[in-house]
Amino acid sequence: MSDAVLFDARDDGIAILTINRPDQRNALSKEVREGLRAAWERFEKDDALRIAILTGSGEKAFCAGGDLKEMVDTGMKVPPRDFFPLPYDSIELSKPTIAAVNGVAFAGGWMIAQACDLCVASSSARFAITEVKVGRGSPWAAPLIHMIPQRIMMEIILTGKPITAQRAYEIGLVNRIAEPANLMEEAIALAKDVLEGAPLSVKAGRETVMLATEMGRAAALQAARAAHELTYNSADAQEGPRAFAEKRKPEWKGE
Repeated sequence: MSDAVLFDARDDGIAILTINRPDQRNALSKEVREGLRAAWERFEKDDALRIAILTGSGEKAFCAGGDLKEMVDTGMKVPPRDFFPLPYDSIELSKPTIAAVNGVAFAGGWMIAQACDLCVASSSARFAITEVKVGRGSPWAAPLIHMIPQRIMMEIILTGKPITAQRAYEIGLVNRIAEPANLMEEAIALAKDVLEGAPLSVKAGRETVMLATEMGRAAALQAARAAHELTYNSADAQEGPRAFAEKRKPEWKGE
């Protein structure tokens, strides 16, 4: 693993990925992109890890976006499809993720925060889709329409102006806000809330949300029923009700 992205595999099933270039505002340089790609792959392959938290070093920036100097030096036009390591897009993941936004999340920084399933933000964080300010594009923002209202999305993209963490929370982009010193504590608490659920139920639940954003009502219901077949037929589906009846905490096996 490169030191551009730190990887902490905790013994409670949580992985913490930290973009570690605060002097560069954690921009998505080549070394950061490669570090993220390796970190996501490591997370996906480790069966002991059930959820990941992505954050940035320092207090100023979660990620300031793409490396504009690199784009100038290489004369980049349209970025290759797999240029940025995006969870559930160019990176295949089957587990839930949380963005812990500790500072500015601009352009590509918003992009990788948006790609995560859940988002906790520092009260000092700011979000912006700034591509119009530098003549670039934000096609990656298309799924945002499933998270926030159309007119708000339109203003954010057309003006490129930042919004506060509070505003991001109000429009539904952010799940929770924490004081800067408590950001990781809050993100870990949210991760633990997810981990309390049966692993197969969490997996199928996540799939249901994604199916529902991509299909009509009837098709989504049908696909969601299929996604839950394994869950209903698992040992955990018997353990959960049994534990409830016996007034004890369930012992999940993920099978």
